[in-house]
Amino acid sequence: MPASLKLISHKLCPYVQRAVIALKEKGVPFERVDIDLANKPEWFLKLSPLGKVPVLVVTTDKGEVALFESNVICEYIEETQGGARLHPTDALKRAEHRAWMEFGSAILGDLWGLETTADPATFESKRQALVAKFARVEATLGAGPFFAGTAFSLVDAVFAPIFRYFDLFDELTEHGIFRDVPKVRAWRAELAKRPSVRTAVGADYLQLLRAFLVRHDAHLLKLAA
Repeated sequence: MPASLKLISHKLCPYVQRAVIALKEKGVPFERVDIDLANKPEWFLKLSPLGKVPVLVVTTDKGEVALFESNVICEYIEETQGGARLHPTDALKRAEHRAWMEFGSAILGDLWGLETTADPATFESKRQALVAKFARVEATLGAGPFFAGTAFSLVDAVFAPIFRYFDLFDELTEHGIFRDVPKVRAWRAELAKRPSVRTAVGADYLQLLRAFLVRHDAHLLKLAA
């Protein structure tokens, strides 16, 4: 029998969104189960060695396997499911894409600092780090509309959730992170139109993100005052 897929997730997690986007791009049916990361269920902790989402539970006639780490999950989806290819066929290009997926994770690390800090100096340090990282991305992008030209890839699935944060951040302050990166701005706009990207989160995403900033007493909110 074909494998059944259950994605254990959280409504705000950008790493979950990667997997959701990949599944939707492939047209793969899956069940999504959102959990509260502040009150992790015991059954989830038994599945996830790191206690993090996403976890993809793959059930076959041989039993159940829980995959963790978002890039591993995305690679499994690419290797086992039909639909449009999300990785290049060339080994070197594929490795290059994997490297930029990791770079996306590094950007998320700086974004975490930007959105959670209450300290103005830390905020500015993270803002400058993001400016520098997106300048590197700008230098890599071609004519678009996606990372690798006309074909949507897993790199796009990684960066789309990154850009989504700024739907709220742009409302709060003139942060200037995308001021000097026109290719990045165009890429962001194109990804925002993609059905798999739009439907990777619920209608309450921005409301939940704002509430998250409030809980962290984020400096971002003070800039909006």
